[in-house]
Amino acid sequence: MPATLTPEQARADLDRRGISIAEFSRQNGLNKNLVSDLLNGRKKGRRGEAHRAAVLLRIKDGVIAQ
Repeated sequence: MPATLTPEQARADLDRRGISIAEFSRQNGLNKNLVSDLLNGRKKGRRGEAHRAAVLLRIKDGVIAQ
């Protein structure tokens, strides 16, 4: 299982791949403000769309229910 990332590491990973927060959000059907809040530590990603976004960003180990 891949290790989780800190929000700073997740942001650096997006930068390394040349993907903006807006593009990541569009690709994954997420709200860009929510993704920004997760990367800036304003949200924890405990439930709903925030949980899904945190798992996709790899800042949280979890399962995305279909």
